[in-house]
Amino acid sequence: MLLTISTTHQPATDLGYLLHKNPARLQSVEITGGQAHVFYPEASTERCTAALLLDLDPIGLVRGRGGAPGEGFSLQEYVNDRPYVASSFLSVALSKAFGTAMNGTCKDRPALPAEALPLAVTVAVVSAPGPDWPRRLFEPLGYQVKVATSPLDPTQPTWGDSGYYTLHLRHEGLRLQDVLTHLYVLLPVLDNDKHYYVDQNEAEKLLHRGGDWLPRHPERSFITRRYLRYKALYVNPALARLLESTEEELPEPAAPETDEASISSPIAAASPAPEPKLSLHDQRLQQVAQEIYELGPKRVLDLGCGEGKLLRLLLRQHKIEYILGIDVSHQALARAAQRLHLAEMPPRQRARLDLIQGSLLYKDERLAGFDAAALVEVIEHLDPSRLAALEAVVFCQARPAHVFVTTPNAEYNQVYETLSAGNFRHADHRFEWTRAEFAAWASGVAERHGYAVRLVSMGEEVEGLGAPSQLAVFARNVAN
Repeated sequence: MLLTISTTHQPATDLGYLLHKNPARLQSVEITGGQAHVFYPEASTERCTAALLLDLDPIGLVRGRGGAPGEGFSLQEYVNDRPYVASSFLSVALSKAFGTAMNGTCKDRPALPAEALPLAVTVAVVSAPGPDWPRRLFEPLGYQVKVATSPLDPTQPTWGDSGYYTLHLRHEGLRLQDVLTHLYVLLPVLDNDKHYYVDQNEAEKLLHRGGDWLPRHPERSFITRRYLRYKALYVNPALARLLESTEEELPEPAAPETDEASISSPIAAASPAPEPKLSLHDQRLQQVAQEIYELGPKRVLDLGCGEGKLLRLLLRQHKIEYILGIDVSHQALARAAQRLHLAEMPPRQRARLDLIQGSLLYKDERLAGFDAAALVEVIEHLDPSRLAALEAVVFCQARPAHVFVTTPNAEYNQVYETLSAGNFRHADHRFEWTRAEFAAWASGVAERHGYAVRLVSMGEEVEGLGAPSQLAVFARNVAN
């Protein structure tokens, strides 16, 4: 089986640094049942292609194979598709050959793994339930997908196509780490025939590798079930953790249908496929991160950091010297550490970030001395009677120079057809404010503690109802 990754990033040979494989020589690693070879069919400043070729030994596969004696017909153990189809063998090879790249580290070019590159991937061949499934798995992640079918027998066209396909993926701007992770998880899902035992370690591996994208993937249930071989003991808890980690109240309402003019327009037809729409939660995070970026602080607090999604965005802002994430949940902090790969961070990067457990309702000296603090979708999870305690901790005791607070806009709830009147978007919400209620609270906090406040809409607005979320930006008065 053969997988190639190409880029036209300039210089394209940076791909060699990212993969930790020298384009000038062949490199091989041992895997179960054979070897994986890495080589470069082309390596110039304009275009570079890295190839991963698996050479599996059918006899070696049988020696390491479990199963009951006499299973299948007499030659099935030796004559099958395992040596040439992309499967869990390829995932293991990706991990062994490109493990450092998959973890997002590059010793020689530390900043390079964070760059979004134009990347093209070809996998020959993949097994799938049907030609539409590669698209259903990869298109939600922003890829342009082409699937080339293979006939059962070119000399017998009436026999139709086989269940094997050549897969072509293209993305105009994505980290190589993300591409490798997507392939690592989704290729075995398409094949659905793992060569090793599935246990709790596999569930943890799925949550680790898919934690940043799988919770919001429309086929997350299909992916989880096939990756874990339909074992309910592992599938059900994994799905529960994925749903919990979405931190999303409700899916956004469907976008209005495209008008006929845009459908018939030759310009629209020639345009590349649009990037997947960001979830509301990701929009909030990116908007807060952008506000912080424009501010340019050196020390930042993430209050109620959860599993570290905002922390990840803040770590990419090199002007920030130190970030502190705090959450009341030890479990959430453990997942944040795992998702941010704290144990694998280079020392200088690791020194920029700390995660601590604590409550925002009690005075904590560790929260003092920061330039900015963010509370993204935090306050609505508190009983209204406890908001005064949070206000005292954040605005009176910690007193960061700037505070960013987001919360849902209750008026927008009318847009959600499945949400009954009087209900909240999330089962754990204790209240949801209208725009006027949020403005009154923010104004009162600012006046009581010497801050100026600016209110910002978050998300696409609906006339008369506002945007789905709202942001208050507090700036401490110079005199205070």
